[in-house]
Amino acid sequence: MKAAIRAICRHEAALGLALAGLAPIEAADGAAAARAIASLAHTPGKGGVILIERALHDALPPAVKRQLQRDAAPILMPFPGPSAAAIAAAPDEELMEILRRAIGYRVRLR
Repeated sequence: MKAAIRAICRHEAALGLALAGLAPIEAADGAAAARAIASLAHTPGKGGVILIERALHDALPPAVKRQLQRDAAPILMPFPGPSAAAIAAAPDEELMEILRRAIGYRVRLR
């Protein structure tokens, strides 16, 4: 049985995951993430593999974490979300950094 890879994250990370082709479920806190996990548990493969932003994973209620360990489904894979410094960075600076990594040297936008 095939199960899709899902993602649960905050808005800032959802933007990047959407660019990668995933349709993330946005959650603002651990309680919202727990509700999203519960809704995915009724899908084929009991939710399959769910990528979850580490901050949301850490904020899950203890009862939910115990239930997930007991059931072993869905499989949660925490990933680091964007840092506060990255979110606060100016869009121009972020674009220049992406271009620098892609072509190997700094460019000027102006």
